[in-house]
Formats: sequence, C-alpha cells, structure tokens
Amino acid sequence: MISAAIERLTAQGIHSVLAQFTDLHGVPKGKLVPLALLDEWVHSGAGFAGPSIWGTGLPRMGARSEYFGRVVLDSLRPLPFMPGVAHAVCDGFAGGEPLDTCPRQVLKRQLARAADRGLRLWVGIEPEFFLLRRDAQGHWVAGDGQDTLDKPSYDLKAIHRQRDVLDDMRATLTALGFELQQMDHEDANGQYEINYRFDEALAAADRFQLFQLSAHAVAERHGFVYSGMPKPLAGAPGSGLHFHLSLTDAQGRAVFADAGGPMGLSAAGQRFAAGLLRHADALAALCAPTVNSYKRLAASRSASGTTWAPVWKAVGDNNRTCLLRTVAGRLEWRLPDPSCNVYIAIAATLAAGLAGLEGGLATPVPCEDDLYERQASGLPMPPRLPRDLCAALEALQADTRLRADLGEAFCAQFLRLKWAEWDAWASAVTDWELARYAG
Repeated sequence: MISAAIERLTAQGIHSVLAQFTDLHGVPKGKLVPLALLDEWVHSGAGFAGPSIWGTGLPRMGARSEYFGRVVLDSLRPLPFMPGVAHAVCDGFAGGEPLDTCPRQVLKRQLARAADRGLRLWVGIEPEFFLLRRDAQGHWVAGDGQDTLDKPSYDLKAIHRQRDVLDDMRATLTALGFELQQMDHEDANGQYEINYRFDEALAAADRFQLFQLSAHAVAERHGFVYSGMPKPLAGAPGSGLHFHLSLTDAQGRAVFADAGGPMGLSAAGQRFAAGLLRHADALAALCAPTVNSYKRLAASRSASGTTWAPVWKAVGDNNRTCLLRTVAGRLEWRLPDPSCNVYIAIAATLAAGLAGLEGGLATPVPCEDDLYERQASGLPMPPRLPRDLCAALEALQADTRLRADLGEAFCAQFLRLKWAEWDAWASAVTDWELARYAG
C-alpha cells in the first residue's frame, strides 16, 4: 500500500509530505518530509521536539521527549496551494505508545468507547469565519471596507465583491474532496460561512483542520486574514462552529431520531441531550476555550438586531435561541466556536452525551420560547452558561466525571495552559480601561 501511494503521488508531481498534527490550542502544526521515506513516516513517524509543542506535557530529555507524528496513510492528498506537496494527518506517539495528550488520540479513545456500545458518531461542522485585513494605520478592518450594512446576512453585493476569494475557496476545497453545500455572507460585516457534507466524527475533525489550513492559504493569497476569532467586532454577532450530531447503531440505524418523540427525538436522543446540558459548564471550557469566546457567549445587543449566541442551557425544536437545537432527528450543539480544538470539542461532547445515555438524568423539557424575548419580558430564565473563561475552567475542574472520561493527563495540560491565559488577560490593561479610568 505504501509503495503504491508513493508511485501514485509521484506520478502527480508530489515530492514532499506535509506531516500535520494539532497542538492543544487546535492549531495545525507540522513539517515537510520526503515522500520517498513514506514508510518511515507511517510506521515510526516524523519526529518533533515534544516540549516545543503546546500541551504535550513531554519532558526535555529522555526517550519520551520526542513527539512522533505517524502519518495516517489514507489521509494523503495533494495540496492545491502547495504544488508538489501532499497533506497528511498524523497521530501523536511518544515512546512507541499513543500519546494521551494528543488531541486526535483523545478523540479516538472516546470513539472507541462509543464503538464498544455499538455506536458510531457522525458530525456535520459549520465553520463561520471573518475575512479581515489591516488598513493603512494598522487597524483591523472587516472585509473590504465596503461591507458596512447593519444587517448584512446574505448580502449579495459583498459576495460579488469577494467572488474571487470565494471561488478560490470553492475550487481549493473541491480539489481536496470536500462536498460543498453552500457559501453565504453571515450576520456580521466581513463574516462568511461555508458548509460541507457531514462525516464520521474523526474524519470530520480531520477535514475541519484541513479546511482551516486551506482557508488561511486562500485568504492570504487575496490579501485577507482568515480569522476564527469568536468575536472580533463589538456590537456584531460572533462566529460559531456548530456541530450537527447523530449516532447510528451497529446496523446503521439512526439512534436519535423518532418522529413521534418530543422534539423528534428518541429516548436515547433525549438522554444524550440531557448529558450535554448536565456537563455544559465544563464543556464551555473545551468548546469555547478563549477569553474572547465569552464576548460571543453574551446576551448582548447586535447592530443587525439579531444575535444567535447560545447563552442559556436549554433544548428546543428548531429553536436557535437555545444552547441545543433539535432538527430533523439530530442535535445541533451550538456551544463550540472556531477557536476550539475540534478534536477535543468533539471528544468532550461525545463523553458528555455518553454519560447521558447511561441514564439517571431528568429528560430535558423542550423550550418553546424565544429566550431573548423571554429575557426582555423579565420572565424566569433557564440557567446560563459561564460568563467568562475563569468560570468555565472552574466548572471543568469540578467536573470529575468529564475529566476522568477525557483523561486526567490531557485535562491537566489543558487547565495549566488555560489558567495561564486567563491570568495574562486578568493582568492586561486594555484601551477600554485607559479611556474610562486614566483621566
């Protein structure tokens, strides 16, 4: 198989492999290695200095100081924006064993737990992002500077102006095997969404990482920065990374769907939803893992008159004001944003859902209200998500079940790095503070 892959790729003009892994922060990392040595990259892995990678927890010396990224053979595909180079997904190993702090390995462990129950997770990922650029003064500008509508959703003029960028995205993603479904202008200036076909969970996570790598390259080619920052513009909606979740059993039958059940869900679907709501505060740390994430997860005003922030822990049938939306017999988990590590966010979401499947939690009551209108009317509200990263990290620390399922080694690294991020933010002095208090 390896020799055949070398022959096939060589015939396509490929000479190198971009061996890519993902660090704890969700950022694609890697190196270029010769295609001719593919057998080594598959069986031993491309070597990296372990302590140089965020979140490995590896020492500076000894047999386990090296991080080895083992190429997943069937992930190899030529990169349209790097002629002569094929992209490859890697699994993290150290000391000849799967590395328990490798995000892809964390997800694989959760998928194995589901498989032991005869279950398979499918995920549709909906990337929202901003096209940003700097003006002559060095300030960030959304879009091309002409994208200024108060309510810019589905703005065709902006799509026409950015047709070269979007068509380059289309051509690049299509060449990489993405089955595109739609592209649209979202509800903030300079914000877009690209949807593509769902996949098995691990493949979906791999594909999103390839999406980000490609989108960065295409945007840069056209003078923009592809930004997954959750909330770059005050007074406008932020970017989410919604997960459409479904389970199938060993016979390939849908587990969540029941047309006659509440919200179109089966009893198993309701229990899975209960698990997500039960562990939502801890999941916030993993699905919305930056200080900026909580600027998005706020019941704030929007210039467009609409905000889609999933602030309250509730589930509703086609209700976009809830944290969890049911649609067509599946669950839309609206908590994640593009700053998350997608492997970890999916792994944690699955772990919480599996905990719910074990039973013992009350079936969630369907929310039939627009929760923003309900809030404005002063009526009692469902519990809300943590208001900042500090509260989310405290919730993760307190959630012993979720931490045990994900692995204490990974969670220790995650909490260490994220507490440092929070401390850095807490000690920073912002322009807002200077404008308000300095005089």
